[in-house]
Amino acid sequence: LSKRVKIMKKTKLSSFSADTFDKEAGIIKLTLWFFCNALLVRASWNPFMKIKIILLRIFGAKIGKNVIIKNNVCIKFPWKITIGDNVWLGEYVWIDNIDKVEIENDVCISQGALLLTGNHDYTKPTFNYRNAPIYIEEGAWIGAKTVVCPGVKVHSHAILTVGSIATKDLETYSIYQGNPAVKIRNRIIN
Repeated sequence: LSKRVKIMKKTKLSSFSADTFDKEAGIIKLTLWFFCNALLVRASWNPFMKIKIILLRIFGAKIGKNVIIKNNVCIKFPWKITIGDNVWLGEYVWIDNIDKVEIENDVCISQGALLLTGNHDYTKPTFNYRNAPIYIEEGAWIGAKTVVCPGVKVHSHAILTVGSIATKDLETYSIYQGNPAVKIRNRIIN
């Protein structure tokens, strides 16, 4: 009897390169954003939303009218985000947008939510990034302490309830709960 021996490769984190992490920005823009973000945008001492929005726009964010950005909101790369009108970003929202994030009008993203556009490719020994954009359509509500994973589209007026993890698209006017999030009922607005 012959046995098939499967050769297992090993992860080589020393081979990982972040050089291609964000080609479009360049080291100067990344450095300037790092300091502006830490000192003014993300800072807990700065309650002035207009200053945050102005700085985000200077760095390339597309932001609509009447946007509320609470303290300690982290947006990794403003040049990769579009935010519509009347959007609320609660305290400690983390938008880890190494890929594009689009948030349409009248969306609420509650405190502690994480929008995660990338992850490491565990099938590669170099642990390269594997990214995909996130789209959140009009009227959706991303609950507190939730996670929206790479490539997820949250359709119009869908809700992701507290502590849930969206690994797949959320249907229009539907409420999702759990890990992974599953549809529990339809959303009815009176």
